[in-house]
Amino acid sequence: MSSTSSTRTLFGHLTGIVAIASLVSLILLYFWTPPVTNCPPRLPQFKQLSDGHHEDKNNSIAEEKVEKPVLLLWVWPQNYRFELSDCKSIYNIDGCHLTDDRALYNSSDAVLVFHRAISQDLSTLPPSPRPSFQKWIWLNVESPTNTQKIPGIENLFNLTLSYREDADIPVRLRLTRNKTPNEDFTIPKKDKLVCWIVSNNLDWTGVGTRNTYYNELKKYITVHMFGSAYAKRLADEDYYPTIASCKFYLSFENSIHKDYITEKFNGPLSAGTVPVVLGPPRKNYERFAPRDSFIHVDDFPDAKSLAEYLTQLDRDEDAYRRYFNWRRHFSARPHLIVQNQEFVLSICTACDHVAKHKEYQEAHDIYEWFFN
Repeated sequence: MSSTSSTRTLFGHLTGIVAIASLVSLILLYFWTPPVTNCPPRLPQFKQLSDGHHEDKNNSIAEEKVEKPVLLLWVWPQNYRFELSDCKSIYNIDGCHLTDDRALYNSSDAVLVFHRAISQDLSTLPPSPRPSFQKWIWLNVESPTNTQKIPGIENLFNLTLSYREDADIPVRLRLTRNKTPNEDFTIPKKDKLVCWIVSNNLDWTGVGTRNTYYNELKKYITVHMFGSAYAKRLADEDYYPTIASCKFYLSFENSIHKDYITEKFNGPLSAGTVPVVLGPPRKNYERFAPRDSFIHVDDFPDAKSLAEYLTQLDRDEDAYRRYFNWRRHFSARPHLIVQNQEFVLSICTACDHVAKHKEYQEAHDIYEWFFN
């Protein structure tokens, strides 16, 4: 056989082998698909919304509404009622579903119980056993002097709501720092030197200290009295204007306890009047307000010395105005109502706490904490 024929024969064999290999490859590709390790992400499925946008079924642009925790107000404090929507409109608090509907007890995340509404036989408490997830909140804005111990409730409550700064839920209307210095504050027009509004003057409430001081002070300076204890009760709408018309206001607490600094102090601050305070030590007040925003009775050896100082400030306008220098840096917000005003803020503060703190908390001895 010639070399040319041999070459042709070899080429033919190679061509056949290539053809067979190609055919086998095609068959394998047809019947077997290897796993894909780097697939592109699955395209989202959309549906048309009425506003022309598209909604991703897997990751909707419309946020799912988060269910709010339920706070049940077991009883209205001293039967004082307000619109439940006030927490949103007044304090911009809207984190919980606030209700007084006891039918929602078993589904309520927390129950707010007013101390003075608890009967001695405990029959006015919510039913037990409570749901395992539920927290009970003890609401008491009175001082220990004016708080009656009720046996059997010491270890019932998970949370305390009080004026005390070390409460689980401290409640207080606080000064706010101005973002920029305020140069526009104007001291209201004054036509009275010293004023005092008193609605309760019963000895059993612990007012003996403030009454003693007042009776001594009035010997040396005129005090304009308002309120049902000494004079005619003021209408709510006259409360702040009356305080604003006085250069000084007697912010005398009915009893002296740590952190027991009430609206009697915040009222004149917000109205543009200098508070003259009788209560816990000056250092305690300075936790909540600048030291030069008020006058403390403890700064003077006796009531006569205080009266002389107030009379001196009445004659020295520049010295008096220095008690308002803090207004450049802070603002004082008044309570929006007068009677039982602390209850609105307390209830709304509880709502805010329940919304922000979902964790469970063990019950603890409220009396050991509050009375000691």
